[in-house]
Amino acid sequence: MSEKPKDTPKSRRTRVQILETAMRLFAELGYDRAGNAAIAEACGLTRGAMLYHFPTREALVEAAAWHIQAAREAAFEAEAGKLKPDQDALDGAIDAYWRLLSSVPFAAFLALERAARQDQDVAKAIKPAQEAFDRGAMGRATPGFITAGVDARFQASRDLARFALDGLHRAALTYDQNERVENLLNVIKRAVHMLNRKGDVTDLWND
Repeated sequence: MSEKPKDTPKSRRTRVQILETAMRLFAELGYDRAGNAAIAEACGLTRGAMLYHFPTREALVEAAAWHIQAAREAAFEAEAGKLKPDQDALDGAIDAYWRLLSSVPFAAFLALERAARQDQDVAKAIKPAQEAFDRGAMGRATPGFITAGVDARFQASRDLARFALDGLHRAALTYDQNERVENLLNVIKRAVHMLNRKGDVTDLWND
């Protein structure tokens, strides 16, 4: 039976270092290449020290998933604080989410989700953090979607924005990338306004 890590300031710092490094390497290298040995080496830890804090790959992945989820929530809160008083909150929320998709925490969790499609242990380890994000994404921390409402129509508007942006971020646009992205972001914003019956938007395309 492995020894449970002591709860000391040094132990907590080491644990955070491991989780921060795991998040960075998942984002940079992907799940498979960012193995426990690579993470330990990047932290300057021995294999034994790594095993002391995370005796199994599953234990590391579960802890990393929650660490990354906390980082995503913090990123949302930081973006919410950047909204200008006269800025449309829905548009600001969509712009914020689009920017965050390129950040380290979001790239790291995407790497875990990709691995989960092929690995049931990874899927099980990250599921609670996935569910927490699904319930809070573009809702609790981003003002534009707090005020949107809670019924099925408003939920649909949040899901439309979130999953359209997720898909767009993963897409390979091979020509006129900036123009096409800008057009699609504008269409997504207008669709969300229409679903939320906010303002006088009645057409997805602004001629």
